[in-house]
Amino acid sequence: MSDRGSKSGLEQRGLAGGAAPLLLACALLAAACAIPAGHQDVATDSLPPSMAAQPGDLHVLAGEWEYVDGDAVDRLTFDEEGNGHYRWKDGRFETRTLIGHIWHGVWFQKENDRDGGFTVEFSPDFSEGEGRWWYSRIETNHAPTQKGGTFHLRRNTAVMNHTDIPPAP
Repeated sequence: MSDRGSKSGLEQRGLAGGAAPLLLACALLAAACAIPAGHQDVATDSLPPSMAAQPGDLHVLAGEWEYVDGDAVDRLTFDEEGNGHYRWKDGRFETRTLIGHIWHGVWFQKENDRDGGFTVEFSPDFSEGEGRWWYSRIETNHAPTQKGGTFHLRRNTAVMNHTDIPPAP
């Protein structure tokens, strides 16, 4: 028996088959948006150059800073590109990005053959920041399990940059 007003089984399956993937995609998208994203470490040396801050933005890093890690305090010196050095283990920093108040970079220590990454979130006036560092390599181990740590950066205001000197009256 045929009912001309109803759809055939083939037509019903076709509609359901076409709608099912769309409904599934919407459900997956809604679920993904509802779950808060966790922090993922990104190898900052693999970021494309287009994500790097403009050269003029990096001048806020130039000068002397105090690096405070627990009881240890070291002096850091950065150039206008945000690259610099420190005394501990003949270390150096390289800036990868400075976007807003978030600074990402890499560090290298020649004397003990280690390197890693870091991120710092600066205060609104860039006078200090809270940072985190991690290992990317320890000697020949390119997947070290050793934990990194946290640190505090504070601009050394005792040493004034020549551009900060007020003009003569």
